[in-house]
Amino acid sequence: MIKRVIIWGLLIAVVVVSFILFFPRTYAVQPFEVRKGTRYWELNTGSKIGYTKIESRLKEKKNPIIYLHGGPGGKVSDQVISTLEPLSSSGHDLYFYDQIGSGHSKRLENIAEYSVSRHKNDLEEIIGEIGAEKVIIIGHSWGSMLATQYLQDHPGRVEKLILTGPGPILPIDRSLMKVLPPEHLKLKAPEYSNKKGNQKAYNLRSRLILKWAYLFKTKLATDKEADDFFTFLNEELNKSTNCKMEEAEEYEGGGGYYAHIMTVKSFSEVENKKGQMREIQTPALIIRGQCDNQKWGFTKEYLNLLPNSRVEIVEHSGHDLIRGNKEKYFELISEFLQAN
Repeated sequence: MIKRVIIWGLLIAVVVVSFILFFPRTYAVQPFEVRKGTRYWELNTGSKIGYTKIESRLKEKKNPIIYLHGGPGGKVSDQVISTLEPLSSSGHDLYFYDQIGSGHSKRLENIAEYSVSRHKNDLEEIIGEIGAEKVIIIGHSWGSMLATQYLQDHPGRVEKLILTGPGPILPIDRSLMKVLPPEHLKLKAPEYSNKKGNQKAYNLRSRLILKWAYLFKTKLATDKEADDFFTFLNEELNKSTNCKMEEAEEYEGGGGYYAHIMTVKSFSEVENKKGQMREIQTPALIIRGQCDNQKWGFTKEYLNLLPNSRVEIVEHSGHDLIRGNKEKYFELISEFLQAN
């Protein structure tokens, strides 16, 4: 009798655990909405990329601006577009595109194809599609990392570089996480941390989806389920992009989870070309919030390696500079672009 109870107990436990791990989950998150006027590039890399173009009405055009969103696996928000749109009045065409695997862009069936190299090759193809001899790149967070990868290979193609809340230069030097900022900058940590957000959002199934992707390079969950979880996760992580938790707003759907985790996995595969950055004279502006969640040491590395770079600190703002202080954010970018 006892043996039978134990067997039944084990069977029930196996069924319950299997249900938790393998049964699809749903999340009450904002759905992704297609932006009106979205255009598409079909690239030679095999990527179908959705983008929004803001065209300058001036006859005499300056070099176009390409905006690279964060993530990996993030997307361009309407707020980013509306904030930067006035730059078109100075003669710049603006391009806002969602990187492969996120937003308006195609999801790949082979998730092993999501990598830093793939994103860099897509960017190179996009610049070819635009047909400009030189471009200006604005990169936010992971977008700064991608912009730096492109700059290393094509320094002559980038007129100016603007890095906002930049993530680390690849490959990551983790010793830089211990570097303390100068006291006069008055930097401080946000009230909420990414670690807390990850701990709160991840569940057994989402952890299995991650491990499954890393081990087998295949999807355990559909893109829909994985992307909805990513929105759910970013609802929590978004709290750390502001100085105070209550300043965070509801997170928009549309991010790509498989693009995120597999691109992050590829960070370690990036060739170290940091040394050659000391020869690049491209003017670079680095903007970070006073309570940005990115470590100061990563910002300092940009300043050390890019000889023509400087940093500006936006007070009372976190990693999300537009929601923190979009007026100062735009002012700094506009002045930098107008300077000779």
